[in-house]
Amino acid sequence: MKRLIDAYCRALGWIIVACLAVMVVLVFGNVVLRYAFNSGITASEELSRWLFVWMTFLGGIVALHERAHLGTDILLSRLGVAGRRACYVLAHLLMLYVCWLVFEGALAQVRVNLDTTSPVMELPMALFYGAGCVFAVSGAAILLFHLWQMLAGRLDPAELVAIRESEE
Repeated sequence: MKRLIDAYCRALGWIIVACLAVMVVLVFGNVVLRYAFNSGITASEELSRWLFVWMTFLGGIVALHERAHLGTDILLSRLGVAGRRACYVLAHLLMLYVCWLVFEGALAQVRVNLDTTSPVMELPMALFYGAGCVFAVSGAAILLFHLWQMLAGRLDPAELVAIRESEE
């Protein structure tokens, strides 16, 4: 399962790189076209916005897997292993609940916008809101895997503090 999630997150990383590259080309190309030729790419702004939203949600999945989100360990550093385990389980259950809320809200938006198209590209707006569904399902799967690893005793006590030190 770990290899599958690692491969999935590597693939998401490449998709994020592709989104960023397309955004740079579109925005830079549009600026050059507007100033040099008094024209532009009509779909540039809308597509860049869509790619940015998808890139953000996909990046959230990768960061969740790599445990790269910001956090503090002021309480956890004072607890023993049992307290850390309890906080780990509680935190993961709360995050799973948030994933459920995001999924429920995003799915409602997808359903509402199935027949609505974007103004310029004329694509279904459901694709735009689908990023939340992808994030919620992927995030929940990763959180369940991390929770299962902890409950099965496959995590070191040092891994129970799921934050990284600052680069500074």
